[in-house]
Amino acid sequence: MNAVSLDMMIQAIILTGVLITAYLTIRYRDLLSAALASAAMSLLLSLEFYTLHAPDVAIAEAAVGAGIVTAVVVYGIAKTERWEGRA
Repeated sequence: MNAVSLDMMIQAIILTGVLITAYLTIRYRDLLSAALASAAMSLLLSLEFYTLHAPDVAIAEAAVGAGIVTAVVVYGIAKTERWEGRA
């Protein structure tokens, strides 16, 4: 197996994980679980940016997307209700 196909296989696995975590973020009715799934999606995206040889973008995505945004969302959930209301 050559390096190009191995790199493409790793990227396919990461992008599949991104799609799964994005779907879980939408489907969870527990807002804390949705926020954690969103953080996992952001970490997988930062890993994908790193594999695409953009380490500066990967660090920014990990810090902002998985770190600060998740902390603000969890703080907002703590100040309101944890479960999504029935529409």
